[in-house]
Amino acid sequence: MRILFVLEHFYPYIGGAEHLFWELARALTAKGHNVRVVTTRFRSDLPEEETVSGISILRINCSNRFLFSFLSIPRVIREARSADLVHTTSYNAALPGFIAARLKGKPVIITFHEVWASLWWSLPHTPIWLKAGFWTWEQILLRLPYDRFVGVSKSTVAALTAAGVNPERMAMIYNGLDYSRFHANAHRPPADFTFTYFGRLGTSKGLDFLLPAAGRFLNDHPEASFKLIIPREPAAIFQWVLNELDALIRPAQVRLMHDLDQDALFEEVATSTCIVIPSRSEGFCFVAAEAVAMGVPIVSSERTALSEVVGGQVIPIEPLSIEGVEHALEAACRADWQRKEIRQFPLMASVDHYLGMMEEIVDARKKP
Repeated sequence: MRILFVLEHFYPYIGGAEHLFWELARALTAKGHNVRVVTTRFRSDLPEEETVSGISILRINCSNRFLFSFLSIPRVIREARSADLVHTTSYNAALPGFIAARLKGKPVIITFHEVWASLWWSLPHTPIWLKAGFWTWEQILLRLPYDRFVGVSKSTVAALTAAGVNPERMAMIYNGLDYSRFHANAHRPPADFTFTYFGRLGTSKGLDFLLPAAGRFLNDHPEASFKLIIPREPAAIFQWVLNELDALIRPAQVRLMHDLDQDALFEEVATSTCIVIPSRSEGFCFVAAEAVAMGVPIVSSERTALSEVVGGQVIPIEPLSIEGVEHALEAACRADWQRKEIRQFPLMASVDHYLGMMEEIVDARKKP
């Protein structure tokens, strides 16, 4: 089968959606399928075309993911000619993927990681006109007749249903993890309390709660430390983080890290007392699933899909506010953990579910 992925970001970009499609594309290639990816050239040092792990990556010379929605359309149409199926994702790759598939008569799948709906209106650091634009764009995508909408958790499927998507055109497929990667990274907590945030920068991630709360907590606990493992993009949010750190936290108590490879990242996570996930919303949350796989305790907002993924030793953030995060950190420092059932999300179960769905859709399209 020839599969064309249309994605706003892909390898080596860091993020939950990118992690899903990297693992899915690699697994499909290993099973003998032809996989091509059209994506952004989000860094100038990246080649416009390359093959990695058997995956053909075609980068549009455009670092802006919003412009990608339009500038990528001609290339996606050309690539769709030879594809059996187009697979895209929310948000900025969804339109070119749909247009190309429809023009070339190919089935198209969209994986929705989150449906934010009214959440758009509560995002910090976002002007009202941009919130309105995001909300409108999401509403348009939800109404396009994709052959299949995939939700990556029960929470996302419920949100798709609430948004009016036909349940007959929906599937729920959890994101998958290769648990063999975590065997060498069992939790080894440090002597002094150390809490960690790792993952991409986004306005829904709750850093506006976490950073002030961390400053207050660290001021009361001079022996404690904070590890912040983040990319440098988007530049505006990264600069805001730097400004907040300078204003709120003594330099000796914070370690700011970027661009860690997998081994180095897992080592930092495994040697933390706990990780903190203060998100307003999560469609799945690889950060949580990976921490659970390593046995690392989690301080979590428990919003949306986090309630499905977070397990082991946990402390919920109640309410989701600066004060709520600070109180949760105090509880974690006292080791006042709650115990929650651990769930696993095997990678091959996810791949097999996607592959079965793809084959079913392609076969149905071939029938007279």
